[in-house]
Amino acid sequence: MAPFLESVKSFADVPITPDGVDTVAFLEASAGVVKLFKLLENPAFAPVVSDLEGNITKVRTRYDSHPSQSSTLELLLFTEHTTERKQPASEGLMWLLRGLAFTFRALQAAQNNVQTELSKAFTEGYENTLKGYHNFVVKGIFAVAMRACPYRKTFYDKLASDPAGGPPVPADKLNQELNVWLAALEKILVRMKKVYEEKKYGDVRL
Repeated sequence: MAPFLESVKSFADVPITPDGVDTVAFLEASAGVVKLFKLLENPAFAPVVSDLEGNITKVRTRYDSHPSQSSTLELLLFTEHTTERKQPASEGLMWLLRGLAFTFRALQAAQNNVQTELSKAFTEGYENTLKGYHNFVVKGIFAVAMRACPYRKTFYDKLASDPAGGPPVPADKLNQELNVWLAALEKILVRMKKVYEEKKYGDVRL
C-alpha cells in the first residue's frame, strides 16, 4: 500500500469544467478525508467521521437515484432545488463542505507553521468554520477532540509512512503533496461557497 496521500484520491484530481465540480470524483476525494481523520486515531473525532460519512451518503444517494441530473455538484443542487420539496442532498453537501472547510483550515494552519501542534491547528480551524454552527454541547465535544489530537510529528510520520514496510515519503515531497491537496480543496470550497451564497442555498464559512 502506498503512503497515505498516494492511497486516496486527491482533490487535485477532481475535474472542474464549465458545468461544475464532478460529483463522483468529489465524493471519492471526500472519502479520503474520512480516512484522514481515522488516521488521527482519536476517538473524540468519531462524531466528525460519522458526520462526514453521513453527508457523503446523502449526496451519493441523490447521485445514484438521479445520475443524469447530478453529474456535477452545481447541477445536483439546481435540480434538487427545482424539482423536490425537500433537499436532503443539498443540505448534506452543505454540511460536507463545512466539514471540509474545517479540515482545510486546520491542515493549512499546520502547514503554515512547522512549530504549530495539531491541537492548536485544529482549534484554529474549528473556530474559523464549524464553531459558529454548533450549540454549547457540540462545542464541548469538539473542545475535547482538539485537546486529544496526536502530536504533530506522530501525525506527519503516519502520513509519510508506508504500511507495507517501504521507505517513508521524504518530508519535502510530503509537504509538496499536501500543499497541492490543500490548494485544490480550497479551490473547490471557494467555488461552492459562492454557489451556495449566490443561489441562497445556505452558507459555508471558509
